[in-house]
Amino acid sequence: MTEIRINNWLELIQELYADSWNEGIQRHRTENAFRGLSNVKYPLSTSLLRMENCVTLEKNLIRNFIRYANRRNYKDYNVWDWITVGQHHGLPTRLLDWTRSPFVAMHFATVNTNRYNEDGVIWSVDVSKIQSHIPPILKEQLEKENAQNFTIEMLSEKIKSLDEFDSLNSEYGKEFAIFLEPPSVDERIENQYAMFSMISNPERTFDDFLLNFPTAMKKIIIPSECKKEIRDKLDQANISERILFPGMDGIASWLKRHYSCI
Repeated sequence: MTEIRINNWLELIQELYADSWNEGIQRHRTENAFRGLSNVKYPLSTSLLRMENCVTLEKNLIRNFIRYANRRNYKDYNVWDWITVGQHHGLPTRLLDWTRSPFVAMHFATVNTNRYNEDGVIWSVDVSKIQSHIPPILKEQLEKENAQNFTIEMLSEKIKSLDEFDSLNSEYGKEFAIFLEPPSVDERIENQYAMFSMISNPERTFDDFLLNFPTAMKKIIIPSECKKEIRDKLDQANISERILFPGMDGIASWLKRHYSCI
């Protein structure tokens, strides 16, 4: 694993865009996914994994979420629709949030003012390298659609349930992970340039899984003393709660932080 400790804003920008050149299309369009955390010690752990008895609870959570949701608005949903919508609304799931935007990842690494005395981190993962090691049935679907990542429709065409997805683990002979682009159910998903990862073993953290792919990841550490500079420049670039969480809640969160004494 490549671990880099930056010293200022410019070094951070340089590291986040270091792998942006795409030789195949001759454009600066990275295939990396990013995740920003306010504390460098935080694992890449799903909300489901942070619960006790996570595997036995998963089906109960999804079943009851479907039961109590307003199903009239979601009558054509499959399990992948439900799990992504559940994740979006705070339901503990096996999905892990990522973004295509380095600036959105920077936001989440620096937004918590209570963590300004702690080093933050941005994980950068080469999605194409991770998904070059997936079962043939899934790899064929990506190639068929000429796609980098899965959509709900692509995944549901081949895999109808979480049990089917889990069974691929034993059939394939090793653990794997996929990246999923959620449907744009609201502006928050669109503005955050959101995507999800999902490991075939729901009991494993993503950082532990990534140990099998040392050349596919980079861990960029943001020293605590750099957070204020980065935060101020993000705000000036209009990357804030006001934009990433459209609505009154986002505006209130932005103003609370903007006028706080740190």
